[in-house]
Amino acid sequence: MQIFYVNIGGGEPMIRRDFFELIEHAVSRHVGVKFSTNGTRIDQAAARRLAAIDYLDIQISIDGVDAATSDRIRGEGSYDSARRAMDNLRDAGFGQFKISVVMTRESVEQLSDFEALAKSYGAELRLTRLRPSGRGVAVWNELHPSLEQNRRLYHWLLNRPNVLTGDSFFHLSALGRPLEGLNLCGAGRVVCLIDPVGDVYACPFVIHDEFLAGNVRDGGFGAVWTESELFRTLREPGNAGACASCGAYDACRGGCMAAKFFTGLPLDGPDPECIVGYGEQALRGRDVLTLPKPDGDHSHGGPVRGQASKPRAAGGPVPVTIGHRPDRGCDESPLVGLQLSSRT
Repeated sequence: MQIFYVNIGGGEPMIRRDFFELIEHAVSRHVGVKFSTNGTRIDQAAARRLAAIDYLDIQISIDGVDAATSDRIRGEGSYDSARRAMDNLRDAGFGQFKISVVMTRESVEQLSDFEALAKSYGAELRLTRLRPSGRGVAVWNELHPSLEQNRRLYHWLLNRPNVLTGDSFFHLSALGRPLEGLNLCGAGRVVCLIDPVGDVYACPFVIHDEFLAGNVRDGGFGAVWTESELFRTLREPGNAGACASCGAYDACRGGCMAAKFFTGLPLDGPDPECIVGYGEQALRGRDVLTLPKPDGDHSHGGPVRGQASKPRAAGGPVPVTIGHRPDRGCDESPLVGLQLSSRT
């Protein structure tokens, strides 16, 4: 199918006991691996093992250039853990890893400092959008950048084509010249998400039955990718809907469907962060009592391969196994923070 890389996200993917087995298997089949991590499991030994693997791309996530800013969002001690991981990867000679930052009202004010931090490690800086998906639903109103901040972000990115963004900020292209990156919604076109029980969703940020395309255990991934009615619809030209009268529609294509869906806006309406300002108007007119919620946990509940089944302690880790498709019984998604995008 000419798939050239897979992106492993989470939660924290390195908590899997067979994590290295999985990535080494993929690389042995000439499929590159990208994974996003909080860095807590990248000690010196793990960094050396990662540095020995070809076709591997690592994104270390922080949400502030200092501990005070980042830890408020990611938890106390998370910033120091991420910096230790960066130090270990640098010392192991891994090469050019990525520093991945979600743009919030605080982090967007630290752009120059993030740029300097990446330069100090010889790393690439990758910025991604805060979407109201997963746990982001609860904090989006509080943390998403203001209209003025998004406008400043657009001009900052225009002057820095080497800063990676994937498909995060194509809604900002309505301001003028398109940004570097995919510059369109890649859902069902160039990316999708396969969850741990095999369900295939249009993108990592729409974990909801409305965007479920099928399951890989029902005929394989190829059948879902090529035959899904959902994917077929997404690949057709979109309807401008309420944005039809806006001269910027050809540039932004109406924005992110995940951002619209989980903020209660129609999919043919404006992006909630519409850079022209229509999103703010639409948000004021929505019914907040009927906002959709992300689906529940998509983890396996069975034993890890080769290990006996043990009762799961409340709040404990959910072991993942390859086998029959289990029932879903958990209430919190481990897919939060998954960052799947293309690099130009």
